Amino acid sequence: MAGGLSGCDAAQPTVTRFSPNYEGVETALLDGDLVRFEVEMRGARGPSDVEDYAECAAAQYALIRGYGFARHLRTNVYEEAGLWRGDAVYTISPALPRGVRTIDAEVVTASCVENGIPMV
Repeated sequence: MAGGLSGCDAAQPTVTRFSPNYEGVETALLDGDLVRFEVEMRGARGPSDVEDYAECAAAQYALIRGYGFARHLRTNVYEEAGLWRGDAVYTISPALPRGVRTIDAEVVTASCVENGIPMV
């Protein structure tokens, strides 16, 4: 009895490794505790990767300034020819600010280090 293979092999999924290139952060103190972060990166999977990069920058900036918290106000993300840009605004504060989009700067910076996301 001869056995044969049908010739139909199951297609192997293509796995693409996430390997972003973080191209830099520019910070600008707008007024008192209001700070703008402009970030650039290549290889983002989508807007959330750019938002994470800006959040890491905001968390580190808050700690550098002696604050423990930040509150996200807005982030605009756009991509052109593979270069992703983010324009984010945060407030920084010594105490947990009111609002739903607040971050604990120490917790966020630890997560950024763990995930290999550079900061300010």
